[in-house]
Amino acid sequence: MRLLFLTDTHIRGNSPRHRIDDFPQTLRRKLEEVIEIVEREQVDYVLHGGDLFDRPTLSPAVVREFSQLFRRIPVPIYTVPGNHDIYGHNPDTIERTMLGLLEGFGAIQLLREGKYVKLEKEGCVVQLTGQPFHYELDKRDFKLDYHIENQISADFCIHIVHGMLVHRPLPEGVAYTLTEQIWGSDVDLWLSGHYHAGFPLQQKNGQTILNPGAISRINSHPSEMKRQPQIALIDCNQKLTVQLVPLKAAAQGNEVLDRSQLEQAAYRQEKLNSFVQQVQEAGQFQMMDITDIIEEISRLTEIDSDVKKEALEWIAKVQEEEQEREGVEST
Repeated sequence: MRLLFLTDTHIRGNSPRHRIDDFPQTLRRKLEEVIEIVEREQVDYVLHGGDLFDRPTLSPAVVREFSQLFRRIPVPIYTVPGNHDIYGHNPDTIERTMLGLLEGFGAIQLLREGKYVKLEKEGCVVQLTGQPFHYELDKRDFKLDYHIENQISADFCIHIVHGMLVHRPLPEGVAYTLTEQIWGSDVDLWLSGHYHAGFPLQQKNGQTILNPGAISRINSHPSEMKRQPQIALIDCNQKLTVQLVPLKAAAQGNEVLDRSQLEQAAYRQEKLNSFVQQVQEAGQFQMMDITDIIEEISRLTEIDSDVKKEALEWIAKVQEEEQEREGVEST
């Protein structure tokens, strides 16, 4: 049995601000190459690690165009919903999204928490499970999301998780799970998305953890500038073997990513960090609304208007997400 794994396609109808190419056209070429690999390598199943779309609602024209590509893949496609695929980090909203629509049309098949799919070929049985993104992922007990049991006496258990699974610690304040934490349970192969940079293949006591990195490069972080988007071919015979295949359709980072955007972002981040520090030190503003605090400090310090605007937009986004979550919880 041969599987193909890719992750984080982030389908959208326009180009992110850090891209200097035609992002949708580039993504189409990558997916065309994936189709060629599926056919040439006689792949039996395609697995996707989540964030198929860049947001839960897209133009029907964009969804139609890319769904036609997926329908050209001659084998079943299984995916887990990523955080960009759903509303308010709530996988229960999947039915109202474009990803849910694709499932309804039969173009893809979704893996849901607590459910398994049995894959079988020539006597080899694989138990496939998935953990969609949700608000508590990488915050609650990791075993609830990363550990599963072999329920069908399968030869191999493969578990896909759209979580912040990383091979080394991230900065304080970022929710993540370390690869060294999750060894154990009945999983033979973990497939991970969400962390776009990916990491080297991790193996221990016959178990494997794989994140080949996102198919799409959305920003111009140094790690994105250097890496080559790739897919993974997984063979399930006497044992599991993994082969990483760089995509020829993916140009070098400096050909498609705008470095100046990164430098501007670094400058804005520095100003925002200074701005936050001023807010934290502004004890006299404790009884004011957060937006009023920003307006007042901006007036007192003559801070750049673009920085103030970005801070207010960030607050609005956070508040909107909180309201969405509250709305979901109240239904």
